[in-house]
Amino acid sequence: MKFQDVYRVVKLIPKGMVMSYSGVARQCGSPGSARYVGFALHALPAHTRVPWWRVINAQGRISNPYAPDEQRRRLEAEGVVVNDQMRVDLRLFDAESIVRRKLSRARALHNATANSGGESDVA
Repeated sequence: MKFQDVYRVVKLIPKGMVMSYSGVARQCGSPGSARYVGFALHALPAHTRVPWWRVINAQGRISNPYAPDEQRRRLEAEGVVVNDQMRVDLRLFDAESIVRRKLSRARALHNATANSGGESDVA
């Protein structure tokens, strides 16, 4: 897994939804690499278009030690409810199944294009 794999998955998280570090790792094909996801997000430049704030821990808690208040502000601005313990209800806001479907469709499209002899830039 590369940082770009993490960024590609995080960009698929819809506005107003979240995903756990471990969920991002699973969708990158590297279950058990949640810490790597954290390293990749920490390496992002300040004015990135990758929505890093949509990634929280597996218990639904904001665990970002660098900008937890900024993360909370951005999530709430998108309609995500964050409680006083900095926790999000993953039963309501988890996007992993949505991202899994998006990736599955992209792979199917890529395979169909590859099998037809055409070209595709979807991986």
